[in-house]
Amino acid sequence: MNPQHHYAGLTPQQVVHSRAKHGVNVLTPPPATPLWKQFLEKFRDPLIIILLIAGVLSVAISIYEYNGLHQGAEVFFEPVGIFVAIFLATGLSFYFETQADKEFSVLNQVSDDEPVEVIRSGNHTQIAKRDVVVGDVVRIGIGCEIPADGDLLLSTQLSVDESTLTGEPLCHKTTNPAQFDSKATYPSNRVLRGTKVMEGHALMQVTAVGDATENGKVYKAAQIDNSVKTPLNEQLDWLGKWVSRLSCSIGIAIVVARIMMYLVQYDFSFANVDPLAFTAYILQTLMIAMTLVVVSVPEGLPMAVTLSLAYSMRRMLKTNNLVRRMHACETMGATTIICTDKTGTLTQNRMSVEEACFYRGGEADKPIIDADEILLNSSDLSNEIKENIALNTTASLDFSNPTYPSVLGNPTEGALLLWLHNKGIDYETLREQARVVEELPFTTERKFMATIVESVLMPGKRMLYVKGAPEIVYALCASTSGTPPQAEVYAQLTQYQQRAMRTLAFACKDVTDTPSLSQHLTTSASQLRFLGIAAIADPVRKEVPESIKECLKAGINVKIVTGDTAETAKEIGRQVGLWTDKDTGKNIINGPEFAALTDTQLDAVVMDIKIISRARPMDKRRLVEALQRKNQVVAVTGDGTNDAPALKAAHVGLSMGDGTSVAKEASDITIIDNSFRSICKAVMWGRSLYQNIQRFLLFQLTVNVTACMLVLCGALMGTETPLTVTQMLWINLIMDTFAAMALASLPPSEAVMSDPPRNRNAFIINRPMLAEIVGVGGFFFALLITLLYIFEHADIQQLTDLLHLQLGAHNPVTPYELTLLFTIFVMTHFFYLFNARAFQTQRSALHLKGCNGLVFISTLIFVTQVCMVELPGVQRFFNVVSLKLIDWVIIVVGSSFVLWIRELWSLLRRTK
Repeated sequence: MNPQHHYAGLTPQQVVHSRAKHGVNVLTPPPATPLWKQFLEKFRDPLIIILLIAGVLSVAISIYEYNGLHQGAEVFFEPVGIFVAIFLATGLSFYFETQADKEFSVLNQVSDDEPVEVIRSGNHTQIAKRDVVVGDVVRIGIGCEIPADGDLLLSTQLSVDESTLTGEPLCHKTTNPAQFDSKATYPSNRVLRGTKVMEGHALMQVTAVGDATENGKVYKAAQIDNSVKTPLNEQLDWLGKWVSRLSCSIGIAIVVARIMMYLVQYDFSFANVDPLAFTAYILQTLMIAMTLVVVSVPEGLPMAVTLSLAYSMRRMLKTNNLVRRMHACETMGATTIICTDKTGTLTQNRMSVEEACFYRGGEADKPIIDADEILLNSSDLSNEIKENIALNTTASLDFSNPTYPSVLGNPTEGALLLWLHNKGIDYETLREQARVVEELPFTTERKFMATIVESVLMPGKRMLYVKGAPEIVYALCASTSGTPPQAEVYAQLTQYQQRAMRTLAFACKDVTDTPSLSQHLTTSASQLRFLGIAAIADPVRKEVPESIKECLKAGINVKIVTGDTAETAKEIGRQVGLWTDKDTGKNIINGPEFAALTDTQLDAVVMDIKIISRARPMDKRRLVEALQRKNQVVAVTGDGTNDAPALKAAHVGLSMGDGTSVAKEASDITIIDNSFRSICKAVMWGRSLYQNIQRFLLFQLTVNVTACMLVLCGALMGTETPLTVTQMLWINLIMDTFAAMALASLPPSEAVMSDPPRNRNAFIINRPMLAEIVGVGGFFFALLITLLYIFEHADIQQLTDLLHLQLGAHNPVTPYELTLLFTIFVMTHFFYLFNARAFQTQRSALHLKGCNGLVFISTLIFVTQVCMVELPGVQRFFNVVSLKLIDWVIIVVGSSFVLWIRELWSLLRRTK
């Protein structure tokens, strides 16, 4: 092991020069597919192909009518309208997908902003990974993703996962030439961008950044995975197939009905039928049927889901939830159990030494107590304690702000360094002057760290320092003369742990001219001298108790999995409101006991467990798998490399903003502020998102029922279709694209947190929805088909004529009457959009706070409908004529009763 040199790193001027020469530490993605190719992809959709065929057929019919039947140029308006509708539909789909791609690109770039610890101008500090330059001295430790290619300057038991490049999951790295592996793919003293530190720590000097790294040479743009089939997607796929089959059946029925009605005019005598006119009629009928199929097929569902997810992702970021995988938004709403760690999620992760109990010279009868009221001078601390804290550690302090230095690395070790610093002890000088001979890094299995150093404060001595879990460290000292009695030490530990403080014990030994570190910790363990205990406090976050209460109210159980002792874990559980006086031993278990359970035994007790103390790395994953066997939807929080298996196994993995890269990569959502409140917000967004999709589905299927039945029955009543192709395409645009935009942008409702978690296997169309689809759709159909019958048997010049109605013989429906029918269809569904927005909310449909998207889109629909009917240049596209003002007033006021009747009904229900 080389001496612990002082590395000054680069100066600001050298950083600028290096960046100008070697570039930035960002990978350049491969060329994106040109936008025109992405746009043309939209025309491969089978439904769009059907529309294109319909458009071509319509052009052929119009040419025949213009040339053969010598009709006016207005016959071309319908095919033009079809193609306008096609390009509008494909254009909107293209726009929203490109917007979603931009969202994903932003999320994919977030790793470039992850913090990296470097040494610059002699100071340890943090910079974004993208700002690392060639020549930087970078500190890497367990869980770190290596930010660039570089050569090792110093290393301590360093092992790296190079599987992303070579397939090797564990490669030993060293600066000792005698230990170099000649068969290794890359030199043993070189580390590479994108690989991960699995054990040990090191200092490296960057030799290549960005595209010049080995990772950059083989880089392929990695998109966020949004291909996961969630239960929601599976339900929507099934629903889409079912509706498609039904609509195709209706389309066939329309073709048969229209042909029958046509032949009735000629008493089914084909001798009297004009072949060309009949052919044109058949083509028009096929076009109507195909268009109705297009209208009926819920092609807006995927877009509604995508829009809802994209909108939720963007808005969730404002609540400190960075969604990395789209499906996590929806799945979070179905969560029934949250498995959380303690530090940084329930607590502030701002460690500080609250008290310490050290012993002078190893004499048990002379303890030194350090508390807030009794601050020791540096002279009161033994040299062994100073060196143990300063040298037997992997943490550092960033003095960029000298008044409030920040911790880099392990927060518990950082708290000890801050404690030394506050006592005027310069740990950096001790670290630079001492020579580290050998080091055994801390692991969750070993639960202690050990280092052999050539002492600075005790010249000529070689010292072994141990720091770790008190029961482990004390066991290494138990037979040493002068070790305090076990009862005394454990009583002090219990006192600290009952106050929810983390405890660390310290021991040392003079190992001058003796064997290696590993031998000291086995054969000569009884010679370690117990130095004392430090109690480190990490206060509970202020918002956590209320957030835990909110989760429990929402039917979500919370389980704490921590490496702390049972006493500490229970106290934290009590402070956050999870552990109550009613809880007993069946609600808490420690790691060894948990591991000893068989799967059958675990399945029998897993729902009762609230806390797992002294948990080991795989305990959390096994807990997740056991809960999933009980049909629970599990979300897991974690910030360490050891949490990655559980994060991967969970339905939703939630990593912490200051967690390791490995944890973030394994997770679906990153909680930027580490706050449990943000997790509650994610649940609220997930539940609200699901409701928004249900509301869109309610609106779309209600329109489907009305449109399909109206066109089918209209075909049975006469030869003219009540809705033209272009009119149906406009209705399709309203119920698919515009409704998706409006309902997907609705804000979340805190009221959903009062409901229990939804059944993840339940069908998305529940009974209240089905009743409303059939009831409201049936009512709209009955209203419109009645009006159609009246228009066929009475001469209606304006709607006031209905007051003195006289039915007569069957007559062709006039363009004015068809325009009335079309406008009434649109306006009744316009007002029903507000009803769908308020479905099952117990709120007024006019409660529009935060619904700016809905207000804008509904206004757009209304204005467009008026322009479509009243503007001469547009009328011919949609086969409509101008309406009288009195008719507009009657239609708007009459259609609004759709809204007022719902409001009255809701008011009556709320007053019961």
